[in-house]
Amino acid sequence: MGSGNPSQVEVRVQPRRMDNTVHPMQADSPARATPRSPPSQQQRRQQYPSDEFRPFQRWVPWLVPAFVVANAVLFAITMYVNNCPRRSTSCVAGFLGRFSFQPFKENPLLGPSSVTLQRMGALEVNKVIHQHQWWRLISCIWLHAGVFHILANMLSLLFIGIRLEQEFGFVRIGLLYVMSGFGGSLMSALFIQSSISVGASGALFGLLGGMLSELITNWTIYANKFAALLTLVFIIAINLAVGILPHVDNFAHIGGFLSGFLLGFVFLIRPQFGWVSRKSVPAGYRTSTTRRKHKTYQYVLWVLALVLVIVGFTIGIIMLSRGVNGNDHCSWCHYLSCVPTSKWSCKSSSVYCVISQNGSHVNLICDGSGKSQNYTLPGATEAQIYELCNKLCT
Repeated sequence: MGSGNPSQVEVRVQPRRMDNTVHPMQADSPARATPRSPPSQQQRRQQYPSDEFRPFQRWVPWLVPAFVVANAVLFAITMYVNNCPRRSTSCVAGFLGRFSFQPFKENPLLGPSSVTLQRMGALEVNKVIHQHQWWRLISCIWLHAGVFHILANMLSLLFIGIRLEQEFGFVRIGLLYVMSGFGGSLMSALFIQSSISVGASGALFGLLGGMLSELITNWTIYANKFAALLTLVFIIAINLAVGILPHVDNFAHIGGFLSGFLLGFVFLIRPQFGWVSRKSVPAGYRTSTTRRKHKTYQYVLWVLALVLVIVGFTIGIIMLSRGVNGNDHCSWCHYLSCVPTSKWSCKSSSVYCVISQNGSHVNLICDGSGKSQNYTLPGATEAQIYELCNKLCT
């Protein structure tokens, strides 16, 4: 120990890795002339176990599990309302009573009838346009056509949504989910107007789109970014490609993905790592001198995405309110939802009947096959007539 001035000690902070954790490097004295390789990650953790901190808050996920429970409860309610034994003698899983499923010929997904889904709030364009039931653009994302449908969507929601809620919190992920679902319903209503639509797929694709835009806008704070980008793009491409199969509403997938992609630039923006480190690093540590919270390109993407979302939603709502069919203005767009092959057809499975009614006597003629049938229905409702038409034509 000498009487001279004590040597100054410099502490360097290692850039952020994928675990959102900052690890201080071992202190070096300027008096040492021989360079030394940095200690390994395990050595740093052993030497400074109490100095680690997480610059970004980690949230406890509860909203995404709540969404899963809400979807399951609504499906149970839908099956209760459906009450298959009252309408059919060939229900699947009849031991479930009124919770049993419609016959496989009518619904191979083990679920309710299309009439019940309409009553519960399925997306039906005619009701949205002519009866001003705009709430169906939101309600349809909480309904599912069957057990297989809801299982696939809810497992995907848990796998994708919990990670995002942990990283960004329930407010931003909740808004991203619902607004993406609305965007998917809006695009579906513009291009698929001959059948009903239900399911959370549009909202799920919105979460995938948000993950992609989050990676882009927060590009500088990630390690292995190119590998993560390629993996995410591959997953998205595979899921969109599945949408070209028949009976899959790929327009809801595309609309949800585009909405989520743009909203991700708005909701999932991160501050610069240096700015966070300056505020969070323990006393006695020195970090970079970053003063700006976000980079210029992040602000540009934020403004551009917000403008596109507002303009896109506004134009879509105006077009739908005027009864515009997107296929009339885009002759090839229908291939985005279904590509016909020798193995399957892309023709709509919707049924239509010519109805003539005289008192309690109703005559139905199937528009596709020409079959006709007379019924005696005192006080017949629209739902009853639709169900009889569906049975007659199928």
